[in-house]
This record gives sequence, structure tokens and C-alpha cells, in this order.
Amino acid sequence: MVDDFELEILELEEEQARRRRRSRVVSSFRRDVPRTSKARPAPVLLDHVIEGWGSKGGDVGGEKGVRAPTAKAPTKKTPPLHSSIYETLNNLFNASTREIETERRIKPNNPEFNAQFNYAKNYIKTSKYTLLNFIPYNLFEQFQRLANFYFLCLLVLQLIPVISSLTPVTTAVPLIGVLMVTGIKDAYDDYQRHRSDNQVNRRKSYVLRNGQLAEEMWSKVEVGDVIRMENNQFVAADVLLLSTSEPNGLCYIETSELDGETNLKSKQCLPETEEFGQDVGRIGSFQGEIRCEPPNNQLNKFDGTLYWDNQAHPLDNDKILLRGCILRNTQWCYGVVIFAGKDTKLMMNSGKTKFKRTSIDRLLNFIILGIVFFLLSMCLFCTVACGIWETLTGQHFRIFLPWDSLVPPEPAGGAAVIALLVFFSYAIVLNTVVPISLYVSVEVIRLCQSFLINWDVALCYAPTGVHAKARTTTLNEELGQIEYIFSDKTGTLTQNIMTFNKCSIAGRSFGDIIDPRTGESLEINESGTWIRKKTKKSSSQRNANLRTPPDATVDNLIGPLDETEVNLLSDEEYRQYTRSVDLSHNPYHESSFKFYDHALTDALDASDPSCELFFRLLALCHTVMSEDKNGKLEYQAQSPDEAALVSAARNFGFVFLSRTPNSITISAKGTEEMYELLCILDFNNVRKRMSVILKRDGKIRLYCKGADSIIYERLKDGQESLKYHTQEHLNKFAGEGLRTLCLAYKDLDGEYFQNWKARHHEAAISLDRREEKLDAIYEEIEKDLILLGATAIEDKLQDGVPQTIANLAIAGIKIWVLTGDKQETAINIGYSCQLLTDDMLDIFIIDAHTASEVEDQLKKYREEIRNVNATSQPQTNLSVVTFSDEGVGQDTLSDAGEPNGGFALVINGHSLVWALSPKFEQLFLEVASQCKSVICCRVTPLQKALVVDLVKRYKKAVTLAVGDGANDVSMIKTAHIGVGISGQEGLQAVLASDYSVAQFRFLERLLLVHGRWSYYRMCKFLRYFFYKNFAFTLCHFWFAFFVAFSAQTLFDPMFISVYNLFYTSMPVLALGIFEQDVNAVNSIKFPRLYSPGLNNALFNKREFFRSALHGFLTSCVLFFIPFGAYYNGMDQDGRSMADQQTFGSVVATILVIVVTVQICLDTSYWTMFNHITIWGSLIFYFLLQYFYNFVIGGEYVGALAKAMGEPMFYFTSLLTIVVLMLPVMAWRFYWVDVHPTLSDKVRFKQRHDAKMASKRSDHDMLRTPSARRSRRSIRSGYAFAHQEGFGRLITSGKIMRPRNPKPGAMSNGRTSNLRPDANRVSVVAPAPSTVEV
Repeated sequence: MVDDFELEILELEEEQARRRRRSRVVSSFRRDVPRTSKARPAPVLLDHVIEGWGSKGGDVGGEKGVRAPTAKAPTKKTPPLHSSIYETLNNLFNASTREIETERRIKPNNPEFNAQFNYAKNYIKTSKYTLLNFIPYNLFEQFQRLANFYFLCLLVLQLIPVISSLTPVTTAVPLIGVLMVTGIKDAYDDYQRHRSDNQVNRRKSYVLRNGQLAEEMWSKVEVGDVIRMENNQFVAADVLLLSTSEPNGLCYIETSELDGETNLKSKQCLPETEEFGQDVGRIGSFQGEIRCEPPNNQLNKFDGTLYWDNQAHPLDNDKILLRGCILRNTQWCYGVVIFAGKDTKLMMNSGKTKFKRTSIDRLLNFIILGIVFFLLSMCLFCTVACGIWETLTGQHFRIFLPWDSLVPPEPAGGAAVIALLVFFSYAIVLNTVVPISLYVSVEVIRLCQSFLINWDVALCYAPTGVHAKARTTTLNEELGQIEYIFSDKTGTLTQNIMTFNKCSIAGRSFGDIIDPRTGESLEINESGTWIRKKTKKSSSQRNANLRTPPDATVDNLIGPLDETEVNLLSDEEYRQYTRSVDLSHNPYHESSFKFYDHALTDALDASDPSCELFFRLLALCHTVMSEDKNGKLEYQAQSPDEAALVSAARNFGFVFLSRTPNSITISAKGTEEMYELLCILDFNNVRKRMSVILKRDGKIRLYCKGADSIIYERLKDGQESLKYHTQEHLNKFAGEGLRTLCLAYKDLDGEYFQNWKARHHEAAISLDRREEKLDAIYEEIEKDLILLGATAIEDKLQDGVPQTIANLAIAGIKIWVLTGDKQETAINIGYSCQLLTDDMLDIFIIDAHTASEVEDQLKKYREEIRNVNATSQPQTNLSVVTFSDEGVGQDTLSDAGEPNGGFALVINGHSLVWALSPKFEQLFLEVASQCKSVICCRVTPLQKALVVDLVKRYKKAVTLAVGDGANDVSMIKTAHIGVGISGQEGLQAVLASDYSVAQFRFLERLLLVHGRWSYYRMCKFLRYFFYKNFAFTLCHFWFAFFVAFSAQTLFDPMFISVYNLFYTSMPVLALGIFEQDVNAVNSIKFPRLYSPGLNNALFNKREFFRSALHGFLTSCVLFFIPFGAYYNGMDQDGRSMADQQTFGSVVATILVIVVTVQICLDTSYWTMFNHITIWGSLIFYFLLQYFYNFVIGGEYVGALAKAMGEPMFYFTSLLTIVVLMLPVMAWRFYWVDVHPTLSDKVRFKQRHDAKMASKRSDHDMLRTPSARRSRRSIRSGYAFAHQEGFGRLITSGKIMRPRNPKPGAMSNGRTSNLRPDANRVSVVAPAPSTVEV
């Protein structure tokens, strides 16, 4: 309780600090910025995008000069007059545009100095309410709903006796019920957010206070504090690195919480502060001043300066550890807090928790507004009619019907006053036409649907036991209307795990498993099951989006047509073909490494020189670091690609053991070999290759690996046959979605190399055209290469990603991938997950750097699309359902998909800057929306959100964003629905999401099953609800014609109060919770069942008017048939039955029976709950009528019992039910039989299959679960995630820990913390691309 109280106090202090900062702002939000004649308003948002992209690509935006320290406090400036941009930024990312901090000043270990600026503390809050403001804030939000506010006004009117003919209880009970149910739900949702916040705020961290380390909660860490972080701990705030346990001030972090990537990244502190070590005294006396940029959401950019000892030291992103990172392979480090709490880059990317409404909510508000006007129209009509009646007739009966004392005695004036009072009276009597209980029912249904999602075992990821979770309960039906999905790549579509899959050596392909009896290719899928692949000839007549199993052509809606059919292997075949290569004789082999082609090991056992040279190259040509950890050799690589290649060489007997600045040691089939490292020509995105030059036994050799297009241009003549066969294998690998690299080598003459090295050194130190000279030097030595082979690495997709994407595409959902990866990697993954296919007509690539070039490319591609659409033939109807002769007819469904294979669009981040500008955004969207797939590469978190917002604004489509890192949070919060991938690490996206799942493939079931069901149920519920309310309320309107428009009620006031609360609530709730037209299997099997949600077909204005009209006609029949029967009616004893109470009881009873029969017709899926609620409601009606009238003594006591004692009641009830239900049944029979929907057809097939299940053996062909395709491709499969710059630190020895440190050489406190694995090395930070030794 004390901790909770402290956190609440911190929250209140933070709010006060924000107010104080706001009060210091002099300039207003929209005031012009003073500027000279040469100045112009800068597009600040665009600048952020450009800076963010530039930093992601490695560009440095300007020279970091030394700024002279001044005593001037940080200033605030008013933003330029671009209100729309700033409003967009404010709405999307919660950025404060009323005050812009231009510079931050911090003095470590000086809380008094830092306190004057009221910097944000490290307390975070993602929740909306507190104990103090929950009730007023929640009530304020709820009364923003028009219906709630309307009933509040109605309750006030009912408290005035002169105009109310009903007790206020009839409105107060349902209104309080609505507010309580909604409030409880909102409190539960916010309680979950509070729990998440508290878990983070209560994490512990060591903070330097008064020269001593003290353990504090994260929430109490402040800007300027020095904190100590230890291995495998989360970083508490954005900190400037001061010192570390590693040599040269290096430390290693994992950023999975930020970007979903698990590979390590390196950071390095200033050499001046690195000397502190872990000397608490020296760190505690550190009194420099840090001046840096204000808080922003650029994860890859930081600019600042440290002023210390009369010197200025530039600070950049390589010296900053961000909140949410995890310290790895670093025993300890110290840092100064720069940004805390909501000012951290992680939280700046989290955006503001916004209240999201579904499209049905917005439509309901419009409908409720229309109903209110309809109600006022009826009240106005009754008012006029009452005035006329009182003027013509009523004034003559004042002796029998005296006017109220408030009414003037004059006939005209009295009639006018009475009519005015009647207006309010009918507003109360007819108030049930605006259904207050609708909102209670909607909230209950949504809550139950959320529980069904949480409890669905099919959405549980078995390896981790993580279930899907609905983190909000207000958006379920929106899941059934998703038109655009925006997905991250790393950690969302892929596992970020690379596996060595196949290779080509000397023109021979290894890795394919062939069944010797049939010649068919065998392959293992993601679940570890072996499958047999049989290639089929493609047919130009069949549609690329459908496949047709032999037993029923209805299955053409299941998934995309692949050119393979798959059979699972039998148990005997499984044992015969699934034996992996035995590598246990290798002491360095990894048990997790699996390879199934024994031909490769046979070649190595036979000492095939090409195979040995192939793996020797893989073991030598890289920048991987080795580490002896607990007696086990482990590798640390900057990219998973390099790790996979070195690991493959290791498992096949060529083990990389260690490196020094001038040597590399490997074990080749048990024999240790040491090579002298002469030079590293490092990898970068322009070269697309890397080379090492090694010397052993007096022989100098260059080993090179890179993209096939780059290597082939530099091959020596006379290798045509080898090049041809290798290219065939590369095409095959690329067609299967594998990432390829070519390997080559070249022997060098010693004299030539020395001459080349001298010229290389001269070019490297040149101040004039250095890059051009270096390129020429590289080209000179990296030519006349001898081709060795190619590697094929699989960037492992998450399970079921290709099938999920294919099914969602058939459902009509467009998928855009927004990734920070480079273009080649993104395109390769696009092919792997079938976003891109070889069947596509064209793949448009936009990679221009200027606005005019981007505009030209967009216009060019728009014209190409128009030309293709103009010349393409209209598509014929596609078969949807075809049954056998014993079944039923044949039907078709028109499918207006993309002609042929469609188009795809790939755009880079620097081009996207211009494409998202106001001038070109609609042109970009026009081109992108006509493409089947869109992939945006090298995008920043801000760009991801802007792309989502662009589609939201112009397409008016429901969007869903899915991601797993903090860089996806702004996109997740911008979209209508945000889905977080709850992986093993990063949870920031999950905390900001509306729904969380463990794997991307669960989106298929979440949308096609739960989303479609939720939408279907909600629409059916709403149609029925409006029908029964209009049927109930309009009976009062018809009764008004016979009671002189006096606001006399037809029904018992108790019946009016509980009609929606008890008599008809439970059946419709059961309908909204459990109803389904087809089961889950068929919902996934036939994705086009999802299309009604995309078109708002099941509930819209037209459907509402149909339901209202149905209720209107029902009320007519309900009123006038009993009215005719009981008008001058007599019982068997000759006594009159034409009294108001008997008539009202009869109409009420028939009403309950009719709406119950109607819901029986509406229910397609009967469960035990449906039977209990439907038949139980009828029984409960009669029991409650008896109890209320005879036990409590209600006003209508005996009326219903008297009516039910006469045959006329049963005849009238039967006649009314038949007249009302027969047209409904005939209408539905006609449409289902003559014009069936796809849902009707699938439901019929579902029943038909259930009947025939016992007679039919199921030998259906299964869709391939493999992530790879068997088509041949002529595209390049090159994609390498490596970054440049590790050669220099390797050869300089900066990252090497001394093997035998001299005594006393480490006086900064590190000696006591040297670990047993002190000789290890690890990943290093980027540096220039070439190194000579």
C-alpha cells in the first residue's frame, strides 16, 4: 500500500511539473515565428523523418562542432506556423507542441541544478484513471455517448410529476445499470494497465546517492542520477554511458524491446570517462555539464556535447543506452540519466493511449441521433393532435376530465399548455424507442467475446504456453472489418533466425532430399513434419488465387494455388528419409544444427578439395568473434547471416576458433590452422561483398563472398559451365525464398600484394576524392575471381506465415509490410512469405532521393497500372460451390480481383519522405492501393505511423497494425486496432496493443474466426434489438389515437421497466455471444466469408431501416389484431372484455411470444444457453406476471389470468403469430433457396458433409505448410543483413581483452571483476569499411 501511495504521489508531482512547465511558455501554439526575409517555415515533421531515416542509414546530419558553454538557461521556441503538421504530431504521438525544448542541460550528481528545469521523472503511466478521478472522468466519457446523455435528461423530466405518467424508476434502473457495467469494464481494463505500469515502475536499479550505491525503484530515478547496470538487466532510462567492464569502454546490448531484434549491438563510452571504471568515488565527484537535444522519438539519433575540464566532447548515439535495452555480455556499466520516464525515446514512441471507437459505435451514434429526431417527430405529432382534440372536444368534458390547476381556463390557451405538457409526456412514454439497454447488452456481449478469445486453446502457442489476450473489450467486431494490415517484419513475420539450408559447390547442389523411388522432393515443414512435394504443371486457365481439390470445388476458396501438392509421409517413410547427418564425431558440433543430405558429408569424408575450400572460406571470411564460455565455444556476430554461415562451417568440421588483430585460427577437420590476416575489405550496402586477404605457408589468398550479381561481374573468364550450373542453383534457391551469397577466391602474388597495399594506404589517407580512389583499389584486386559456389540461408519465418498471408489476401485484406530492414532483405522475405510472387505482372521499386524523381516514378507506375487495367479482359465468375449430383445445385460468385498476378510496390525510406508529403501523398496512395502488396523499407517508427494514418484518412478503411517492438508502438496506436506479438523478449508493443498473440499466424484465426463471428453476432444482435424495440414502443403510438393523445400508457409500468431488462434481454444476449453461421474450420477454409465485414453489409443504415420497418409493421399487427378481437369482445359468460388493462396484458403477452419466436428464427447455432434463455424467458414472463400481480399486488392484477381463461386469447395469439411469422419465413426461404449467399452455401455444405461423414473417407490433399515455393525464379536471392565497419576494430585490437594483463594495469576497479572467460571478444561498433594490417 505504501508503494502504491508513493507511485500516486509521484504521478501527481509529475502532473504539477507539467503544469509548471506549461505556465512558463511565453509563445502560444499558433503564434507566428519571427524570421528574416531569407528565413522560411521549416517542415519540422518532415525534418524529423529525414533525420530519422538518415540516422538509420548511417548518415550523419551535420558536423558536431564544439559549442561554447554559456550561462544562459535552455530556451523555448514557438513552432513554425504549420498547425496541421503539429496537430497531426500531437494527435498521433502525444508530442507537446505548446512548448518545444530546444536544449537540455544536465549536471551529473547535482540534483539542485537539474531540479530547476522540472525534467520528467522516471515514473511512467499508460493508464487513464486514478482512484481520485475515475468516477468523474469515466462518467464524463460515458455521457459523451448521446444515448446516455439523452436518458439523463429524460430522468430529469420524469422527476417532474406534472408531465410524467411513468415512475422515474423506469429510466433510472437501466441508466444506472449501463453506467455501472461500462464503468466496471473500464475499471478492469485500466486496472490491467496499472498493474503493467507498477511492474515496470517497481523494478530495482542501483543509483549513486551521496557517494554510495543505493537500490531504488525505477520510478524514483531522476535526470542527472548516475546508475549502475549489470549483465542481463534492463536499462532503466536513457543514459549516457560513462564506463564499462569491457576493454576500451565497450558494452553490448540487446534491443528486442525496442525493435524486436535479438542480435547484439555495441556501444562505447568516451575515452575520458572510461578511466572511471567502477571507482564510485571518482564517478560520484564527476561534475561535467551535458548539453544535448530535447526529448524526441528518434531511436537512432542523438546529438549532444559534454563540457568537462574546459574541454568539449561530442556525444552521439553510440554513447547512449536507451530505456528498454538489455545489457548483455557486459558485467557492469555506469551511466548518467539523460531522459527519464515519458521523455525517454521508448516512451516517446509509445504515443498516447487513445479512446478507440468501432465503426459500429460511430454508426450507432448516428442512428441514435436519427431515432431521437424520429421520437421528437412522434411527440410533435401527438402534441399537435392533442391540441386539436382539446380545442375541439376536450374543453367540453372538463367536468369529467378536469384540467390541471396550472392550465389556463381559456380554451385556446389551455389546449396549448396541455399540448405542450403532452409533448414531454410522450417523450417519456416513447423513450424506449431509444434503447438504453442496448449499450448494456453491447458491453456484456463484447466482454464475453473477449473472454472467448482469451480462452481459445487454438490461439495458444504451445512451446511457450502464451495465450492470445484481448487487452481491450470494445473493438471485437472491428476485427471482422479489417481491410488493411500493416506489419513489421523482424520478430513479427520472421523469427530472426538464420539456418544454413542448401549450398552449391563446384556446380553440384547439396541440401535437396529426393525419394529414390519416385524422384519427388522431400521437405520438412515448420512443425517438424516431413512432407513429399509433387510438382504440377502450371495451367494458364486456372486462377492463381484458387485451388480445387478433387472432391469438392467449393474448396477453391481455401488458399493460393501453389505449384506443389503435398502428402504427409507415412511412419515407415518418415523413419527411412528423416535421418539427419551424423556430426557427433566433431567435438565442436551443435546439436541444434540439422542437415539431411548425406552427399555433402560423403564428399567431405572423401576430402573433396572444392568442398573443403568452400567451408574453409566460410570459416575465414567474416568478422565474427569467438568466446569460450564455460568451456563451450560460442560466437557473437553482428548479423544472424554471418552467424549461420560460420556455424555451418563449424558443424561440417571447419571451426573458427579465435582471432587476434593480425591472425585467424581455425580447426580444419581436427587440424588447427593459423592464418595471418593481411587486410579486411569490409562489407557495406554499396559494395554488397566482403573480402579478407590471408597468408599461410607463404601463400597469399583473397577470399570473397557477396551478391551473385556483384561476384559474377568479377569472375575470371573460362568458367562458363560452372557459372551456368551455379546460376541454375541460385535461381532455384531464390525461387524457394532462400537468401543467397556467392563465394569466390583468388591467389595473389606477394610482390603484387605489397604494391597494392601501398597504393591502398595512399588512397586511404588521401584528402581528395578518397572514396573514388578506394573504390578503384577495391575493383583492382577483387577481379579475376574463381567461382567456388553459393550458399542458401533460410531466414526462418514464423510458423504458418505464408498460409496466413495467403488466406488473408483471399479474404480481401491487403497487407503492407513496414520494416527498417534494407531493400534486398525485405524483398527476399516478401518472396518467402508469398507477398511477392513470380506470377506478378511487375514489382515497382521507388528508390529516388529527390521529390521530382519520386513524383516521376509514381506517375510512371500509375500509367503502367492504368494501361494494364485498360487492356486486361474482364474476369469471369469464379466457381464458389459445386456439389455432386446427389447434393444440390451449382453456384458462382463474382470475384473482382487483380487481373493476372497483380502488382507489388517496394519503396525506400528516403523516397517515402517525399511520398508522404502533402503534395504527393494522394498520388502515392493511388498507386499503392492498386497494388496487391506493398513493402516499405528502411522506415522510421514515425514513418510507419504516418503511412497508417494516410490510409485511415483517405481510404476510410479499418486498419490493423501488428508488431513486436517499441519501434512499432506508434503504428499500433495509430491504427484502428493494434496487435502486439508477445514473443520471448520485447513486450513494449504488447503493452500498447489492443490484442496480443504469440505468433503472426494466429491473426488468421483472430480475424477470420473471432473477428468475423464478433461482427456477425453484433450485427445480428443489433438488427433484432431495434426490431423488438420498435415493435414494443410503437404500440403506445397506435394507442394514442384511441386515448385522445393523453399520454396514457398501453402497458403496465412494471412491464415497460423490465421488458428490455428481463423479458427479452437474455435470448438476445445468447444470440450475440454464441451465434455463428458456420464453424471455425469452414471460416478459415473459406476466407471470402470475411468479405461482408469489409463492405459493412450486415449492419448499415439500410439494414437498420429494414429492421425498423419490420418492427413498425409488427407493432401494427400486434396492436390492431387484438384491438379488433377485443373491441366489444365478450367472454363466455357475456361479460365485456373491452377494458384497457385486459387489452394491454394481451398485447404485452403476444409481444413477448412474437419476439421470442422471431429470435428462434434468427438463431442459426443452437446451444444449451440458447435453449435455456429463450424458453426460460417465456416461462419467466408468466411467473413474474403472476408474482407481481398476485403476490405484490400490481395494478393489472387478474387481467392476464382473465384473458387466458378465454379461447379468444389463444385464437388471437395464434392468428397474430401466423400473420407476423409466415411472411418472414417465406421471405427467408426465397432468398436462401433462390439467391443464397456464400454463408448460406457453406452452411448447407457443412450440414451436408456432417450427414455424409460416415460414408466418405477423407483423402483430401493438404496445402503445403512450407514457407518456400517450388517455382523457379530468375531473380537474385541476395540478402545479407550484415553492416559495415568491424574490420578496423578487429585489426586495431581495441576489442581484444589482454590475455595476460600486467599487475596493476587496471587501477580503475575492473581487476576484481575479471571473469573466467576474460579472453573472449565480442561484437563491436561500426567503423570505416577498410583496414590494413
